[in-house]
Amino acid sequence: MSTDTDVSLSSYDEDQGSKLIRKAREAPFVPIGMAGFAAIVAYGLYKLKSRGNTKMSVHLIHMRVAAQGFVVGAMTLGMGYSLYQEFWAKPKP
Repeated sequence: MSTDTDVSLSSYDEDQGSKLIRKAREAPFVPIGMAGFAAIVAYGLYKLKSRGNTKMSVHLIHMRVAAQGFVVGAMTLGMGYSLYQEFWAKPKP
């Protein structure tokens, strides 16, 4: 007699570092998108002082659009990579 309550607890014993590494291997473009977002935000903060006579709100909007564009691009590439892995790279039985 089989019960559904026999759940393997090995996934619950996983620490944060190994879970992050496992998730990054499953979806490699997510950490790339996060790193790009952080890099664009850091660049925007660095360039905040030397923005010239550009208004603060315009500078912040440009940085937001750049960061969002990078993340959306990484998500699109990740989806394309996932589709490729699922449908074209998979050997046919």
